Amino acid sequence: MTPDGRWRVYVSCATPGTKHWRVDLVEAAIPEELTTAPPATVLPGSDAVGVKDPVLLHDGERWHLWASVHPLERWDDADRMTTEYATSPDGVSWSWHGTALAGRPGEWDARGVRVSAVLTAGDTVEASYDGRATAEQNWEELTGLATGTVGADGLVGRLTATAGEPVRSPYGRGGLRYLSVVPLPDGSSRVYYELTRADGAHELRTELHERAR
Repeated sequence: MTPDGRWRVYVSCATPGTKHWRVDLVEAAIPEELTTAPPATVLPGSDAVGVKDPVLLHDGERWHLWASVHPLERWDDADRMTTEYATSPDGVSWSWHGTALAGRPGEWDARGVRVSAVLTAGDTVEASYDGRATAEQNWEELTGLATGTVGADGLVGRLTATAGEPVRSPYGRGGLRYLSVVPLPDGSSRVYYELTRADGAHELRTELHERAR
């Protein structure tokens, strides 16, 4: 939601016949009007990269965005991904500040990483992210944690993946991805994530995490 109370949705859109992605914005006064609101492309990508799966925060002064960026030079490498960081005064026009998180050679996230949620507390930043080691793990990513800080200029610096094993499903190839955290007014949080089931299908799950006492 914008500071003046309007509803926004940032939609990842695939370009038919290619591996290119872009992000469109739809905005309306009430949620029911989002389905008929005209879209505007705000993250077009390019011939060289596709852009998708944005995560956004508004700190009262500016918008912050972390987006998954995929190289398009080679068809077989288009599943690779880094997370790039951008800021905006209005959530429409964006300035890029470089790579926020990239895969680590030899680790479980070597092939690519995608930030899925970002939380801040003072100058501390915590982010969940999806990662995979191989192209064959596409759609079966695991979830890890990365940390960072807010600089004196108000920008979030590069994120650093924490050591240790990722969180995974106990079933199939372990897919657990797109973890999203929604803070609630009473201090609790609603968590959503996609999980691989015992039969190999994927489903959306949610949990309520009570405020620590």
